[in-house]
Amino acid sequence: MSRRIETRSFRGPGGPVESLLEEPGPAPPRFAALVCHPHPLYGGTLHNKVVHRIARSLRGSGAVALRFNFRKAGLPEGLEDARAALAWLRSRYPHLPYALAGFSFGAHVITELGCAEGAPQGAARFLLAVGFSPRLGNFEYLETCPIPKVFIQSTQDQYAPRPEFESAYARIAPPKQLLWIDAPDHFFAGALDALESAVRSAIE
Repeated sequence: MSRRIETRSFRGPGGPVESLLEEPGPAPPRFAALVCHPHPLYGGTLHNKVVHRIARSLRGSGAVALRFNFRKAGLPEGLEDARAALAWLRSRYPHLPYALAGFSFGAHVITELGCAEGAPQGAARFLLAVGFSPRLGNFEYLETCPIPKVFIQSTQDQYAPRPEFESAYARIAPPKQLLWIDAPDHFFAGALDALESAVRSAIE
């Protein structure tokens, strides 16, 4: 898959934020996507395999994808970093619609950010939440969030067992979509190709 890639650094609330910007090629991008990684305290970085596959799928659908490293570990700090990253991305591509995507902790960050951003003007095109765990914190904001939402879950996610997630999903406001990937754990071991295909089919 053709791509153009840049290592970028922009100023976040706590200092410089390391990021990786990837453009699809050779055609110009159709939209811009911010992609957030798992919790940094547990080894999450912008190079996480699931995050890499999400970004690659988005590029295959015509997106320019921005991945970055969270500077701090908490959800409020993560939201600040993500908000700064989104502001930078939108300033770089002011005429493109945008989307938000994330895995695990990153899924919580982007859904909370996207729903807070969800005014009729300037709303995200969609929110893509992979490996979203209801156990990671409050998600009541999703019960009234009008942004289109796509959830992709592992059938054997140890942090979001299927019955528990389905109960939480029932509370989430439409429009929404839920896709299950047959995988043995939270990290989609042995099922990354299936995950990548699911991302492409869901957003296209």
